[in-house]
Amino acid sequence: MNQRVELIVEEARKLTKPERAELFERLAIEFDGEPADGTPEEIETAWLEEVERRAAAFERGETTSRPFDEVMASIRAKLGVT
Repeated sequence: MNQRVELIVEEARKLTKPERAELFERLAIEFDGEPADGTPEEIETAWLEEVERRAAAFERGETTSRPFDEVMASIRAKLGVT
């Protein structure tokens, strides 16, 4: 591991769990852009609604599914990971 990264990881291990969670969220924002709008409860509600919407679409036959192992094998192949 890169020495700078190793030093940061060592320092991060000294943080409390809530501080590490905040650090993780802030780093994720650096990679993914702005955080989602809303409180954690609002975000959870939105995700639950999305899950229900997708499950209903599956039950109506509007979407299909694939076995987990097949999906993971496809991803590994695309990434060149064995």
